[in-house]
Amino acid sequence: MGNGFPIFEIVIFGMIAAFLILRLRNTLGRRTGHEQEEPKSRLGTLDRDRADVADDRGDNVIDLPGQDRNPRLDLAEDNLPPAANASQLDKNLYAIRQVDPNFDRRTFANGARSAYEMIVVAFAAGDRQTLEPLLADKVYASFAAAIDAREDAKHVQETTLVGIKQADIVEAELTEDKVAEVTVKFVSSMISATKDSEGRVIAGDPNDVNTLTEIWTFARDTRSSDPNWELIATRSAH
Repeated sequence: MGNGFPIFEIVIFGMIAAFLILRLRNTLGRRTGHEQEEPKSRLGTLDRDRADVADDRGDNVIDLPGQDRNPRLDLAEDNLPPAANASQLDKNLYAIRQVDPNFDRRTFANGARSAYEMIVVAFAAGDRQTLEPLLADKVYASFAAAIDAREDAKHVQETTLVGIKQADIVEAELTEDKVAEVTVKFVSSMISATKDSEGRVIAGDPNDVNTLTEIWTFARDTRSSDPNWELIATRSAH
């Protein structure tokens, strides 16, 4: 074809290029604007798995409300002044909300449920490292003394938390020092037995599921930059 344009070669290269583009599009796909995005982790929120929290933060502190603000979890009613005939509980929870905008009862109840499970399991295992940051000093001293006594007697406590049936806020108070105290009623199913050094059951029953009702109170100084809540009191329901 002399010095003219190599038409045949151009056509061949064009066909090859088109073929390669189609293969790439079939392999990688195209974004049309309608694909669902990969779910993003909500770091620090209470609906995350506790193992993920431990990996991210490197500690054993349960994220009770105050760790990270997440407006999507706020309850509308918590932002509104309670009605004149509202319960004292609702009024006190609203008072806490006024000094701690990150607080709402739903996330607190979920966080308390997680804390309850971790504390029960850690106490049975004698895990002081997990317990210490979750408990107020007096409560930790009481728990640690019970663990010491159990270890001195060479007893082993085996506890399985079957499930938590109920975790309801029953009391709340904002003290004059701006310390928020919130009390939760837990109803749980649990299997618990204590064995001696020879493996004989000396208390409880490893085959019996019991229903326990306990009242736990958590507290946090709302003036502090520390967002963590501590367990300050426990008692059994009458």
